[in-house]
Amino acid sequence: MIKNIKPLGFMWETRDPFLFCVHHHDAYPVGDGKMGPAASLSGRNMGQDFDQKDGWNMYHGRSIPGFPAHPHRGFETVTVVLEGLVDHHDSAGATGRYGDGDVQWMTAGSGLQHSEMFPLVKEDQPNPMELFQIWLNLPGKSKMAKPSYKMLWSESTPILKTKDKAGRKIESRIIAGSFGDTSAPDPAPDSWAAQDANQVVIWVITLDADAEFDLPACEAGVNRDLYFYEGESLIIAEQSIQEYHALEISTSDKIHIKNGSTQSRLLLLQGKPIGEPVVRYGPFVMNTQAEIQKAFDDFRATEFGGWPWDRHDPVNPVAQGRFSRYSDGTEEIKDS
Repeated sequence: MIKNIKPLGFMWETRDPFLFCVHHHDAYPVGDGKMGPAASLSGRNMGQDFDQKDGWNMYHGRSIPGFPAHPHRGFETVTVVLEGLVDHHDSAGATGRYGDGDVQWMTAGSGLQHSEMFPLVKEDQPNPMELFQIWLNLPGKSKMAKPSYKMLWSESTPILKTKDKAGRKIESRIIAGSFGDTSAPDPAPDSWAAQDANQVVIWVITLDADAEFDLPACEAGVNRDLYFYEGESLIIAEQSIQEYHALEISTSDKIHIKNGSTQSRLLLLQGKPIGEPVVRYGPFVMNTQAEIQKAFDDFRATEFGGWPWDRHDPVNPVAQGRFSRYSDGTEEIKDS
């Protein structure tokens, strides 16, 4: 039932069709009125701040935490924000603010620049941030798809609430795939996840203390990995699993999970492998080295449409609610 167990680091190893996953969990302080931290930045490696000093990182940001403009080609990013806010801007002219349960599903396709900044909008209380960024590969036929993104707003992303026989609660946030009669919103149209036959699943599971949960079996030939990122311990197949470990698990059997004495949270990633060569260099993921070189050449020549914003780390106004303004001019407003 458990094929392999590995400790988790900063970048979590994944298997085809996924490329990797990162879990950002930052205890940001109050904001400074300019959406940066009202705290000293002394002692940080600014521009490359990943050391969790004081419980938070600036990452590549210099005044506002986050990731200023950078390019991608050949894959997708699925950004699951459990707490906090992200400001998105891209080279196609789209922008938005999302968070607190929202998911952005972005298809980089033939090439896109984007920025992901973490605005600290609260000036009277801390600004905690927690998110997953999951890189999902594209098959060769879709690597040059038109870049786009889709918002899976928290209001439309189902959370399946169940109880075990003793009445202890289990919550499963269904971001991709389905669980019984509960299905996630449709992913981006060019995604490997858009075809049900590929059985792509992204779930965030929360277990009450001592709760018991059955993970259903699925078809053979699917890669399935469970990431135990918060809690004390689990018992699976009579093995005790400690926090911050990844488990490669069987798909042919139902997996019974018994939680320990504190609440636990898990991320499930599952999918049928694409089964194509993966050549990756920095922000580009293609099938051949020649395609990687072409990606660099194209970016140097075109900057994937250029950068239409007045700074490389743009943020929206501090009072702006959640919204998305797409490159075709359509707009979704979630908070007025």
